[in-house]
Amino acid sequence: MTLELWAAFVAASSILLLIPGPTVLLVVSYALGQGWRTALPMAVGVALGDFTAMTLSMLGLGALLATSATLFTVLKWIGAAYLVWLGIRLWRAGGTLEAAPRTDAVSAAKMLGHAWLVTALNPKSITFFVAFLPAFLDPRADFLTQMLVFEATFLVLAFANAFSYALVASKARGLVGNPRAIRIVNRTGGGLLIGAGVATVTMSGARS
Repeated sequence: MTLELWAAFVAASSILLLIPGPTVLLVVSYALGQGWRTALPMAVGVALGDFTAMTLSMLGLGALLATSATLFTVLKWIGAAYLVWLGIRLWRAGGTLEAAPRTDAVSAAKMLGHAWLVTALNPKSITFFVAFLPAFLDPRADFLTQMLVFEATFLVLAFANAFSYALVASKARGLVGNPRAIRIVNRTGGGLLIGAGVATVTMSGARS
């Protein structure tokens, strides 16, 4: 694994994590309703959920790589196209983040479990990783090493993203509801995702 490939993975993962989805909306909802105390349990729950989904996806990809290198290469190109498609979609997205405050009193453990369930048991999570990860995997390098590096990197980023969203939502509520701010994030992220998709194709071609 090259430093350039890892950097592209970090960039793409960071932007993808910023995109408001079910997990982000859940984190923001709890933070809006119950404040900064939700940040740590929600961030831990999100990281555990991503760990579950990512591990299942990586094991499936490892089996695919062992079965057919050609099919795995095709999946890499699909993954790169997926990044570009997500970037275009994000660029064209609106500037809204609709999250209703959750005021129901629950323990930190229940918040953690809720975040884990929403993140890990969403079928889209495993599908997402199956489409996303192959663009950054090198079939000629040790799969286990790459799996450990990419998982550790993504989980750190996922924890930091959820924690940051919770803090921002609890301290600067106007920002998460500001269409202009969300639109800027979407367009910046969309452009970076398109670049990451193109970069993975370029680097794959350079290694061939």
